[in-house]
Amino acid sequence: MGSSSSLWASGEPVTDWDVLEPGARESAALLRLWRGFMGARCFVALVLVLLQGVSFALGQTMQPVAVALSASYLAATALGARYVHFEPPMRGFGATWMLSTGIDLAVFAALQVTQGGNINYTPLFALPVLMSAVLGTVMVSMGTTAGVTLLLLADAAWHWAQQPGDSPARFVQAALTGTGLFVVALLAHELARRLAREEAVSQHNRSSAQMQAQVNDLVIETLSEGVLVIDAEGLVHAANPAADAILGQGLGQLRLPFPLHAQPAWHALAALARQTYARREPQSEEIPVAQARGAAREVRVRTRLTPSSDRRMGSLCVMFLQDLRELEARIRTEKLAAMGRMSAAVAHEIRNPLAAITQASALLNEDLTDPAHRQLTHMVQHNAQRLARIVDDVLDVSRARQQRVLSLGEQVVLDPTVQALTEEWMRQTRRQGVTLALDAPGVEVRFDVEHLRRLLVNLLDNAARYASLREGAIQVVTTLQRAGSPGRPTLQVWSDGAPLEPAVQRHLFEPFFSSESRSSGLGLFLCRELCRRHGATIGYERRALAGEALEGNEFFVGFAASENRLTQ
Repeated sequence: MGSSSSLWASGEPVTDWDVLEPGARESAALLRLWRGFMGARCFVALVLVLLQGVSFALGQTMQPVAVALSASYLAATALGARYVHFEPPMRGFGATWMLSTGIDLAVFAALQVTQGGNINYTPLFALPVLMSAVLGTVMVSMGTTAGVTLLLLADAAWHWAQQPGDSPARFVQAALTGTGLFVVALLAHELARRLAREEAVSQHNRSSAQMQAQVNDLVIETLSEGVLVIDAEGLVHAANPAADAILGQGLGQLRLPFPLHAQPAWHALAALARQTYARREPQSEEIPVAQARGAAREVRVRTRLTPSSDRRMGSLCVMFLQDLRELEARIRTEKLAAMGRMSAAVAHEIRNPLAAITQASALLNEDLTDPAHRQLTHMVQHNAQRLARIVDDVLDVSRARQQRVLSLGEQVVLDPTVQALTEEWMRQTRRQGVTLALDAPGVEVRFDVEHLRRLLVNLLDNAARYASLREGAIQVVTTLQRAGSPGRPTLQVWSDGAPLEPAVQRHLFEPFFSSESRSSGLGLFLCRELCRRHGATIGYERRALAGEALEGNEFFVGFAASENRLTQ
């Protein structure tokens, strides 16, 4: 009893329809059936009106009451189809039932009584019975059917009162008709419930499928891997932004579906898709893909076939694209992050023994007179100093990565500072052929002086390693008008060294990457970290300076804008 009372506490009666979709007020299938029944009622009413005219034309006596009932029923059905509001299902014998099923029962019963035995209107009672069974609850369905059965029995009783001799057959006919109508009502009601249940399940599945599709679209769009969905005919049905970025060639502007072999650069991809369908197994291959601009891009391509349970719909080939440069960089970064932490710890442990070796070598060198022995101690000192610089690089990188917070630094005048630091480096290295071209007079930038020193020294060391010995082989330039960053203070270190290989260019600013075995591979990486810390940018370009016919390697630093651009 407690359970029953709680179900009724909401104020809405609990019916056999409530199990279909809790909280649902409407069913599209039941609304369509309602419109169908409204149309059927109008058709039956029109047939009744025509039937009266045909009966009169055949010589039967005109029945004014039957004509009036038929015409009134036609008007009532037309108005009901237009104005009666239906909220499925019919839960009781309310206004909706009275204006539809109730009118049908009243009109059919009146016609049956009015025309007596001339016309049998009993089959018409199937319409209100079906309507209440399909659109109403069990109570409405059984109540309507019981009402029809009682009307049939009443009609038999009326004829029994008029003609007692013919009454048994009429009673039997009314009972059998009522029994058939009960069976039809029960079957129709169960079928209607099943239809509504399947509709509710279908709507739920459709909503779930739409939500899943939206999630899949979001996941695919945010993947760093490119994704192409290709059918057996080689048509691309879906592509994410990452695929557009990797393949280029205007893929994002193509209208789906489009043939994968539309671009010559994608012929290898189309061939791999065909191979996947032919072998019915995943494929993997590294393919160079030509770009609209620049060199070809190495792409790792993996394919998978979707499982197909429907014979009418074949499998689809899902192609995953990975830029090998990004993949290698990510793997290298992960490995080097762990290596960097370990290297920093090891570097701390190396400094003390290294200092002892350097000091002992210096003391030993003071007591030696043999030039050969002094040469050996000089080699020890030189390599110890080199090892000390590597240790300092490792520790500087570790500190720079721990201090990633943006630092404003002190405000320094760019040209005099660059000149002083460059001349200091030239005195220490005794390097000749360095030219200064300072063209940012009075410009101030925010950068820590010691960090700027380390940045410039690393760039000059790198330039001296590959530059020739001619005058102007290394040029240090400051400017406000560099292409790509007009009005932004820029420091350029240019050298006439040989062009860098594309593979070297891709990894210039990565830690522990070097084209020489004697280098730690941390100099340019440290430069990038220092620039990031001060809001500056660093880059590389192969170009010729103004007034130079020869191309060279240029590293440029774009400083963040300072509040006071020019000194007063």
